[in-house]
Amino acid sequence: MQSRLRVRGHPIQPMLVTFPFGLFVSATVLDLADVLSGLAFLGLVGYWTAVAGLVAAALTAVAGMIDLWDVRAGRTRRTMVTANLVNAGVAALFLLGCLIRAEAPQRGATGVLLAVELVALALGAVGVWLGARLLREFDAGRREPSGFETPDGTPFPGRTVEIIRPRA
Repeated sequence: MQSRLRVRGHPIQPMLVTFPFGLFVSATVLDLADVLSGLAFLGLVGYWTAVAGLVAAALTAVAGMIDLWDVRAGRTRRTMVTANLVNAGVAALFLLGCLIRAEAPQRGATGVLLAVELVALALGAVGVWLGARLLREFDAGRREPSGFETPDGTPFPGRTVEIIRPRA
């Protein structure tokens, strides 16, 4: 199975997932620092980091939907739909947090909001696991040639390769 959106033969959507997840982790760390230290600017930076994560999650969702378009029914499609739903759930929890904080004067974090973000990150870890599983399925039919091989992957008969390394 091949992804429709690729860079040098690698599917884009699994690469894009790292951006929203990383931004959500950063927002949670900043919110934790806000709750523990009371420094208001950390909550504000955490809020805007979560907003950036939501934008990245929207772009990732679009790439996921484009890849889902060509996948036939079966295990891979179920895994892909589940991964996309899990990622959407993470984004929905962070969106809820951002909407609640948008009305706050300093957009600071609270203990309850921090707990919701930690639940979202735990759910996101499941999404990352599913994405890694999908990546293995995407790359199952694609193998880089190692050495001198014929187009069908068998080595040339009677040929050996000697690697000569320069002396240091």
